[in-house]
Amino acid sequence: MTVKKVLSKIDKPLFFSMLIFFIFGLIMIFSASTIVSVIGFNKEPYSFFIKQALFLFVGLIAFFIILFIPTKNYSKFSNTLLITVLLALAGLFVYGKVTNNAMSWYYIGPFSLQPSEFAKTILIIYMGTYYYKNRKNLNSQNIILKPLYAALMIFALVFLQPDLGTGIIIAAIAILIYFSLPIKTVYKKNMITILLIVAIMFIGLYLVAGKKILTTTQLNRFNYKEPCKRYTENTGYQVCNGYIAINNGGLFGVGLGNSTQKYLYLPEAHTDFIFPIVIEELGVITGIAVILMYIFIIYRILKISRDSNNLGNSVMAYGIAAYIFCHIAVNLVGILGLGPMTGVPLPFLSYGGSFALNLMITFGIVQRIAIENKISKSK
Repeated sequence: MTVKKVLSKIDKPLFFSMLIFFIFGLIMIFSASTIVSVIGFNKEPYSFFIKQALFLFVGLIAFFIILFIPTKNYSKFSNTLLITVLLALAGLFVYGKVTNNAMSWYYIGPFSLQPSEFAKTILIIYMGTYYYKNRKNLNSQNIILKPLYAALMIFALVFLQPDLGTGIIIAAIAILIYFSLPIKTVYKKNMITILLIVAIMFIGLYLVAGKKILTTTQLNRFNYKEPCKRYTENTGYQVCNGYIAINNGGLFGVGLGNSTQKYLYLPEAHTDFIFPIVIEELGVITGIAVILMYIFIIYRILKISRDSNNLGNSVMAYGIAAYIFCHIAVNLVGILGLGPMTGVPLPFLSYGGSFALNLMITFGIVQRIAIENKISKSK
């Protein structure tokens, strides 16, 4: 297929939504990171902006390359990708460097790579290709459970870094994909029972031996209620300053670039806590618009999943929708003080090279599925 034909078949509303969001995210990263870049890291004010832009540029190249790779070829390298990412995650314990209390990154010169971000997409590809190859054997519970063992291995390696937030998202993606499968209801009921047992066991272990299982930082995150009463403590300072930023913004904000909370009052203002900066500078109205845009993007991806007559493609598109939803939900729950803060970035807006690059790759996969849906429909 020619470039013109391929581009004519992409989901255009989703494509332009992605572009608008990434451009808006770059603007907000520049606004939120200038102060911390100069004062906190002694760098140029546009340092984080340039790094993010470079990763997005590489991601855009990857996006267009993926558009021309038929999804039927994914099965040729899905197992290799899975083994590679497992080795990369294991290698962190030897070659990785600790950042924000987690050994999650490889540093290559001025750049860093986080294998756990790419593990999410690789797991989605693996599950999609596996279930497509075994689509005639989904009446066997042993067969449909196999990919969950791979997810469990990834979760364990990420949890031990320790990165509980990313581990939760990986587990959630695998479970949501499992429940999306056209399998017997009894298998889904069995999974619900297993999840309830695991949840009860985790709560029991947390109550009996929480200090031995979780790090001090992870334990502190469970103390999330009424953060402003603990403003001087690590457990409340960050979330409370997020509240202050949101309160400062009001309906229409104080103006782009005029945030006061980004002056080192709000740690990680350009990463996990960028949403309060968006509201402080541009107002609650813009915050609501951002959430509505998220809903629209997830809807478009789910529509692509539903329109696919290929189980593997449907699973992959659904898994990517679940991936984006989980990141949004976990981030907003944490910054709004509705649950533990887990250090999970917000799609399109948060600074993070690995996350932005991986997100662009997932959109390339979704658009390739949309192209194949239209080809199949035309036939």
